[in-house]
Amino acid sequence: MLDIAPELREWCLGERDFALATVVSVTGSAPRLPGAALAVDEAGAALGSVSGGCVEGAVYELCLETMETGVPVRRRFGYSDDDAFAVGLTCGGVLDVLVMPVRRGHPVRPALAAALDAVADGRPAALARVADGPGELIGRGALAVRPDGTYDGTLCGSAALDATAAAEAAALLAQGRTAAVHIGTEGGVCGEPVTLFVESAAAPPRLLVFGAIDFAAALVRAGRFLGCHVTVCDARPVFTTTERFPGAHEVVTDWPHRYLEGEARAGRLDARTALCVLTHDPKFDVPLLELALRLPVGYIGAMGSRRTHRDRLARLREAGVPDEAIARLRSPIGLDLAARTPEETALSIAAEIVASRHGGTGVPLSRTAVAIHRPPAPEPVTASARPA
Repeated sequence: MLDIAPELREWCLGERDFALATVVSVTGSAPRLPGAALAVDEAGAALGSVSGGCVEGAVYELCLETMETGVPVRRRFGYSDDDAFAVGLTCGGVLDVLVMPVRRGHPVRPALAAALDAVADGRPAALARVADGPGELIGRGALAVRPDGTYDGTLCGSAALDATAAAEAAALLAQGRTAAVHIGTEGGVCGEPVTLFVESAAAPPRLLVFGAIDFAAALVRAGRFLGCHVTVCDARPVFTTTERFPGAHEVVTDWPHRYLEGEARAGRLDARTALCVLTHDPKFDVPLLELALRLPVGYIGAMGSRRTHRDRLARLREAGVPDEAIARLRSPIGLDLAARTPEETALSIAAEIVASRHGGTGVPLSRTAVAIHRPPAPEPVTASARPA
């Protein structure tokens, strides 16, 4: 739903009746991930997509039906051996779609509006709904949850269920994750089983680029394309200018390790943060990597030849960095694309960041038998975010 948030907010502000279909579960290979949404208004206008075309028509009709009846529906769409071109996913996957009517005065509308307002303002928020469980709860309400766990709306009028759901949603929001959570109708694990679907709109993941060189300029553009908040940092003021890096959100002139230490102490680094060290100069690299390898960031890569990498490893070990921490370092940085230009190198690095984030292999899909769409990779288990 959050991928159509700007347009959907206009529908809410305009007091338009509509139905909202959201993918709440995916099994096997499917074209869209949980959170993908299709909205249909009272005049038949549509926003978004739940399947990239496979079941769009059937979900559209279901939205119109749900808007007329006012009754939320959860429906499964999957591959059919009897007729692969019937309403189903010919790619072999299964989608569970929750369709909710959002009429004027409907209990779900205030929470939905609050979540959409937060997204529009760039504030983190999560939207929680009951996707499975007792029929009287599915799709009947919603919670718009803030990072501190406070919330607007209700799932069903139960304070215990709302409080538990808000706590679970806040935990997912802190990780920037959209996922299903299993709780009980009486809060915690008590009562009948309930499956919550929580969509998170967190701050964009961060890409920290150290080294104000031409390769960094290309990587900034790639990072922006991936939706990252991009920072360039270098200690040399003559090179570290906004004119050289117009695409960066921040251009910082500081010693890299000192800047990183400040960001860590302020709690602005997390498992979605990617660090790319492009300086290949020991006086910058070693203090920076010595600190970075102790932090719970998701990706740490360093540019340089294999000879430079061997020298870097020796210096890190001399500085007391343990081998298990050094194993997190990706160097030479990037996937093997035989890249030559700064743009090709940036593509190589960006591809490795994406593979690292989602547990990809980097091997051509034509040479593997792995699922094309897979669950998110486990969060890295690392030390505290605060430097010693």
